[in-house]
Amino acid sequence: MNKSIKILGLIAIIMISSLLIFATKTTNLKDVNTNISSDKNTSETYQIKALKIPADLKFAGELVPLEKADIKERIDRELLVNTYWQSNGLLLIKRSHKYFPIIEPILKKNEIPNDFKYLAVIESGLQNVTSPAGAKGFWQIMKATGKENGLEINDNIDERYHLEKATQVACDYLIAAKERFGSWTLAAAAYNAGNAGVARKIESQKVSNYYDLLLGEETQRYVPRMVALKEILTNPQKYGFEFDTEDLYKLEATKLIEVDTIITDIAQFSKDLGINYKVLKLHNPWLRENKLNNKSRKLYQLKIPTEN
Repeated sequence: MNKSIKILGLIAIIMISSLLIFATKTTNLKDVNTNISSDKNTSETYQIKALKIPADLKFAGELVPLEKADIKERIDRELLVNTYWQSNGLLLIKRSHKYFPIIEPILKKNEIPNDFKYLAVIESGLQNVTSPAGAKGFWQIMKATGKENGLEINDNIDERYHLEKATQVACDYLIAAKERFGSWTLAAAAYNAGNAGVARKIESQKVSNYYDLLLGEETQRYVPRMVALKEILTNPQKYGFEFDTEDLYKLEATKLIEVDTIITDIAQFSKDLGINYKVLKLHNPWLRENKLNNKSRKLYQLKIPTEN
């Protein structure tokens, strides 16, 4: 009797264990099927596609030689990086709408190809940033270069942050580089690597075309990055960027006022103008302190909102 009960109990345990194992396997299969279904839905709603490179890409009127395998790969890299870095791409589109109207007329006045506005994009992302080497502003101008080209740079004032004046300095540099090297692509490379650096590479490698030079990694990417961003920012919808006009950043209307005296307290000066310190500094980032040390009585022009 006891032996029969033990046998029945063992059979029951085996049956229950089998049911549990089956249930577990069924659950796991459901999980796998769910994951497969989920993956399928993801692939249907978000696809990472290879990009077709336009055959007629140009920079500053010079055709990009896509028949060269290395050039094609470099362009492809920059198109992919800047297309799939979506947040940064959208920010650049928004900022370009705000700042290109300032940069473009200065380039045109200096007879520099309009494509060079993308140099400011790749240098700073159209922001007043500082590089590890100490270059500053939209155009990433070094202190020595700025001073050599007439910018006032000291603890009180740094005109590398003055967009119009800094753009003119960039134009002067590019014009001189173009005259020296004979092409706008080499002038662009020189903006990154320096005139002397590019000249040494040309001499040692015995070539005279940017696309034939073996340069450092950063300079190798320089023109392809501008080409890619020109393509993307010119045709944003083609690369998946969707936005309405009201989504773009706009430059606030301003007027100029002239100052030829010392300002001991810019915060109070701003308040007297009917604005505040932050507003004055946002429109005049080249003012670096809460004062203007103008002992020489130099004439400065400050931007303030037009409603004031």
